[in-house]
Amino acid sequence: MEPTIQISDLHKNFSKVKALQGVSLQIERGQIFGLLGPNGAGKTTLIRLLIGAIKRTKGQISILGHDPIHDKRAMRARIGYMPQNPALYDDLSPRQNIRFFGQGHPSNNLEERIEEVITFVGLAERANHPIHTFSGGMRQRVSLACALVNKPAVLFLDEPTSGIDPKLRELFWQHFRQLAEDGATVIVSTHQMDDAMHCDRLAVLHRGKVLACNSPRQFLWESRAVVRIWKNDQVEEHAVLDYPNTLPDLLHSHNLDPDIKRIEIEEEGLEQVMLRLVKNLDEEQKRNEA
Repeated sequence: MEPTIQISDLHKNFSKVKALQGVSLQIERGQIFGLLGPNGAGKTTLIRLLIGAIKRTKGQISILGHDPIHDKRAMRARIGYMPQNPALYDDLSPRQNIRFFGQGHPSNNLEERIEEVITFVGLAERANHPIHTFSGGMRQRVSLACALVNKPAVLFLDEPTSGIDPKLRELFWQHFRQLAEDGATVIVSTHQMDDAMHCDRLAVLHRGKVLACNSPRQFLWESRAVVRIWKNDQVEEHAVLDYPNTLPDLLHSHNLDPDIKRIEIEEEGLEQVMLRLVKNLDEEQKRNEA
C-alpha cells in the first residue's frame, strides 16, 4: 500500500536561512506521527509545506497521491489543519466558526458534521456562546473541531496541546487516538515529551534536519542506562545500551548470586535521548566548519 505521505529530499530556504535541509520521511495510514524538536527546528515550516501554505525550494512531497502545490484543491478537501494559535472569529460561536470553515469544502451533510464534531470535542453545552468568552483550552477544542469538520483523511496538528492543562491534554490524545483507529493519519508537531510518547513514530528534527526516526519505545530501548547492583555492602555500576537485551547477560555474569539484594536501573528519558542527538549534530557541524 502506498504511504499516506511521502517526503523526499525536502529543502526550504528563507533568503539565507536554511529552514529545512534534505528531509525525507514516509508516513503510513492510521499512524500518529510526531515531529519532535526544539523551537526553530523546522517543524512548523514542514507542516506549512505539507498543507501547501508555502512553496518548497527543492524536493518532492506526495500526500494521498497529490502534490500540495500543484493539486492544492484536490488535496485540501481531504486534509485538516489545526494551527498552533487558534484562528477563530471571537464574535462568532463555535457552531458558527465550524460552519464557516466547513463551507470551504463541498458537503451534503455539513450541518450533521457540525453537530458530530461539536459532540466529539465536548462543546455541546457552549456551542452557541461567543468565542471571546472562552478559555484558551476551550478555544483549542473549537480549533480542533474546525479542523475535523470535513472528516479529513490526514490531520495536521501544530503544537495542539500547548498551554492546556493535563486533563484536557489527556482528552485531546484520546480524540487523536480515536481518529487514527478510524483510519485517519495524524501528524503532530510538538516539543513536549509527554505528547511525543503518545505517537506511533517520531521524527526528531534539529536545524532543519531529521536526526532520527523511530517509535518512542525504540528510542528508549536504544537509550543509555546505568545499572547499579548491590552485593553485600558494595555497589557495582554498569553503563549499558539497550538494557532490556543486555541486562540478562549482566545478571548471568553474577549467576544470580543470592547476595545480590537490590538492582537499580537509571534509564535515559526521551528528552535526554533527543538532547544527545542534538548535541551530536552540533558537534559534527563544528568539526565540519573547523
